[in-house]
Amino acid sequence: MSSLDTRFTLILSLSVVAIVLVDRIARKKKAAGGLPLPPGPTQLPIVGNLLSLDKRGAFHTYLDWAATYGDLVYARFLNEEIIVINSKKIAVDLLEKRSNNYSDRPFLAALIPFGWNFNFGNAHYGEYWRVRRKLFHQTFRAEAVAKFRPMQLSKMHDLLTNVLEEPEDYVGHLESYTAAIAMAAVYGYDTKPRNDPLVAIANKAIFGPLKVLAPEGTALVNKFPFLLRLPNWFPGATIARNARMSYNNIQDMIEAPHELVVKRVINGTETPSLVSDMLQRMEEEEPDQVPAFQAILKDVSSTTIAAASESSTAVLVVFVLAMVLHPEAQQRARAQIDAVVGSDRLPDFNDRESLPYVDAILRESMRWEPVTPIGLPHATTASDVYEGYFIPKGATIVANAWAMSRDESIYPNASEFKPERWLDADGQLTDAEPPNFVFGWGRRICPGRHAADATMWIAICSLLSNFEFHKAKDAQGKDVDFVPKFTAGFVR
Repeated sequence: MSSLDTRFTLILSLSVVAIVLVDRIARKKKAAGGLPLPPGPTQLPIVGNLLSLDKRGAFHTYLDWAATYGDLVYARFLNEEIIVINSKKIAVDLLEKRSNNYSDRPFLAALIPFGWNFNFGNAHYGEYWRVRRKLFHQTFRAEAVAKFRPMQLSKMHDLLTNVLEEPEDYVGHLESYTAAIAMAAVYGYDTKPRNDPLVAIANKAIFGPLKVLAPEGTALVNKFPFLLRLPNWFPGATIARNARMSYNNIQDMIEAPHELVVKRVINGTETPSLVSDMLQRMEEEEPDQVPAFQAILKDVSSTTIAAASESSTAVLVVFVLAMVLHPEAQQRARAQIDAVVGSDRLPDFNDRESLPYVDAILRESMRWEPVTPIGLPHATTASDVYEGYFIPKGATIVANAWAMSRDESIYPNASEFKPERWLDADGQLTDAEPPNFVFGWGRRICPGRHAADATMWIAICSLLSNFEFHKAKDAQGKDVDFVPKFTAGFVR
């Protein structure tokens, strides 16, 4: 055996021993609390419940566990303690009413190697996160996002043209649309209608190996961080290779558009945007504060691009799927749009209050197939007790949006796509709360949700007013049936 093989075997053995010891210490700590942990599935030695997870996504397993153990479930992935919340009530009780204790994020060993530490949504709860969140909020708070509407309409027009000319590439067009809006808001950059180089750089970085953000995906590298440092040639070095590729792609996404804005500011040709405004403000800072301010600005701008592009695109793809499978819904929506908008113009934001069925389709698209089924996990900063159950300090808290979307007491026939569930007998939107669980909880709720909502609504309304959605036809003119398949990872 080579010296390298010997070292690898020794490291692996020591790591396994460490896991067993940490697990025993953790169990003694909980026993000392005098209260039981929430119920949960039987755990295997060392790996815990890691091997029990459904390949389609852990959220399916979490929902199955809810049927057996209830809406608050304890599990363990290696020695990562996981508390799964399967009901909206418990999520509100803990993540919102006790947000001072449930607003942290769990440790993710893969973030820095994969380059995803730029995303302040993953940051621990503290001053580092607050500074970045405050800067983001200044641009994307509810009362500020209306200034983006003319730009959103312009990019929507590009989307319609692209779909008309190349309907088969509708997913790519939706990706370009959401990325273009984010690029304009953040960098003042006017993307090309198609095949824009900066959009391509962003999409290459964003639509990468995001499984590192899910608890079940992080447990292995959290416990065996050397897997992130293996050389490319080493057998089983897939994680390390993916990390290096992701890191390089992320750096390109961060630096390329930022440098473009810097050059435009220097040349006096910049257009108003988050970055250009902040760069001008930076001139007022003391010289020794400039590097820190610039780092904050890069984090905020890149987080905006990543968050806006992937999740909004995924919701719009789900919308297209729903329209293909439910032609009656698109027909009803189109009839309402035609009655309100007519045939001599395109919809705009002023039409929204008069088009409740379009809003119902957006809400149902988010609920029917949640694109972030478990969202970004939270973590506890102190031990807690909830309804007689002990919740350990540092536990990873997973709010299972999938289970909430399938709550029959709130959404009867939950597996069905039914926009009507959001309407009253007069066809107006009910007072029912929209499915905001897809945006997160408490102090860590997505701060860009207001801009995202407008981006998705105007796209859905405009696509419905101009196109029909249907299954492809075979050579005999018959519908080509299909079974929808979803990618696994943080965003479905």
